[in-house]
Amino acid sequence: MSRQSTLKDFAKGDIFVAATLLNDANDDHAGDGRIIQYDADLNEKGVFWTDAPGHLIGGLNFDAEGALWAFDSQEFRIFRIGDGGTGLPVPDFPKRSFSSVNFGSDGSIYLGEHMRGDEIKVELGTAIPKMPGSDRYGDGHIFRFDANGQQLNEYATETHGGMAGFLGVTMAALAPDERSIVYTTETGPRLMRYDIVNDQQLPDVLSYPEGQREMFFGMAYNGKGELMITRGNRIDVLDDQAQVSRSYPLEGFGWACITACASDDYVLTSNFFSGDVAKVDTRNGEVVASVKIGVERSVAGIAER
Repeated sequence: MSRQSTLKDFAKGDIFVAATLLNDANDDHAGDGRIIQYDADLNEKGVFWTDAPGHLIGGLNFDAEGALWAFDSQEFRIFRIGDGGTGLPVPDFPKRSFSSVNFGSDGSIYLGEHMRGDEIKVELGTAIPKMPGSDRYGDGHIFRFDANGQQLNEYATETHGGMAGFLGVTMAALAPDERSIVYTTETGPRLMRYDIVNDQQLPDVLSYPEGQREMFFGMAYNGKGELMITRGNRIDVLDDQAQVSRSYPLEGFGWACITACASDDYVLTSNFFSGDVAKVDTRNGEVVASVKIGVERSVAGIAER
């Protein structure tokens, strides 16, 4: 298979899916890094390949200049990609397991640290790296930088650990008023929130007792300011009182990544276990377009231009 990148210039409505080709026989999270470009109906247009094999690529998001950001949290790598797959400069951020990014209207860059602590509770088929010069995987914090990469804040966000125990801020969304960030530890029972103006933890948006197998994965705000969250087998939409106003069931379990479309009538989501990607009509819950990536446990990021 050719590893030549074939990304086209980014068009409005294009959909990008991070789907690493997991072809390392010794590591179930490793292989050739890949981001697939689709049109608005999920017809393939091109593929971007990273310059070297690594681990799962994820956390896709576009900045104000229209560049696509992506992360390899196990390799401490951040990618910034322009039209046609052009590699763009990335600030010299600290070597931490960043795996998500949000952009403030003032140029602020908010990076979420994927890992925390020094304990792993389950057997893994991959090696989790420690922070350079440390005996810890990370702190699970959110960091704020200016547009040049100068660190402005480190927010001591609470995290859950997830089923694996070492997970921190795995996905995050900046609130529309830019006063707080909502975030999760995937597979954990807490939808958490941090006040980035007053630098303090806020009460959870939603939470459940341990042991009920209630899990949160990803979240995104739509243009109406509603918070959409993936729950494994469905998408829940919360109103401004943190009550579930609508719910869209999805086939199977593993729906994790989510991103709002420019049109509030649609949302994009992906299934980590199956590799399915779906475009969902938020007026009736119908899946209006879908694609099967063909690699299980590989889809770790999705974004619309």
